[in-house]
Amino acid sequence: MADLSVRICGIEFKNPIIPASGVFGYGREYEQYYPLSKLGGIATKGTTGTKRTGNLPPRVAETPAGMLNSVGLQNPGIDAFLANELPHLLSAGTVILANIAGSTPEECAEVAAKLDRTDVHMIELNISCPNVKQGGAAFGTSCTAAAGVTRAVRQATKKPLVVKLSPNVTSITEIAKAVEAEGADALSLINTLLGMRIDLRTRRPVLHNNMGGLSGPAVFPVAVRMVWQVANAVSLPVIGMGGVMSGEDAAELMAAGASAVQVGTAIVQDPYAPLRIIDELNAWLDANHIASAAELTGSVRPW
Repeated sequence: MADLSVRICGIEFKNPIIPASGVFGYGREYEQYYPLSKLGGIATKGTTGTKRTGNLPPRVAETPAGMLNSVGLQNPGIDAFLANELPHLLSAGTVILANIAGSTPEECAEVAAKLDRTDVHMIELNISCPNVKQGGAAFGTSCTAAAGVTRAVRQATKKPLVVKLSPNVTSITEIAKAVEAEGADALSLINTLLGMRIDLRTRRPVLHNNMGGLSGPAVFPVAVRMVWQVANAVSLPVIGMGGVMSGEDAAELMAAGASAVQVGTAIVQDPYAPLRIIDELNAWLDANHIASAAELTGSVRPW
């Protein structure tokens, strides 16, 4: 059996597979299926300064080779998260990445400051959600805005800071360099691509918000490309995501430059997907006589 452990920002993950923010909630629903300790980590549902109810339904729709979502960062707010969810998560026996968001840099910094006083392992700053009118991707599509919010959060916490990048940009490497310069410790990418479908029977978009984030295997080649570009543009570790459905997908994203891999839409289809992907990754490493998952990172040989 290969050594599946990986190290990011000085923190050891028992394996590189992490349920992505949004699809896994706070893990409670999945504990009936398996111990959360089997996971490499958990990226929590995005948390903001105050409670948000999210966007109006319909806000999730299936598409060929993926899904569209426009949930809109529904969450109970940071104080409720600290009181009701984080203590349970910290007892799960895995690395916890607290995903945060906000409408302003100041809100993001306030949330980070409250998390700084906890035992959470890492903070994942979402500057890339395409489904909110303020904050979200508005931060992540401009070097100046991305740098500004990263700087504000960096000043508010000493926790390892992972900045989650948007693919809906002209140059993701420039955004990556901007947040690296402002103190990000690692990067995660990609968030969803902005998409839209129309119900021809009603002539209405399938989502009430008209547009939403496209995820699933349809976006996987884009994720591989962007992870490779970013990993070669900055000196920070990268957590890759975007359409990972199998252990070989995870291996491919790691070969492109990812140190760990988040899994999203696959879990919507199958709650056991993270465990299956861990087993498949291990089997692939063994079959290819690779002693450790960490050896995969950045091993691609471009022409």
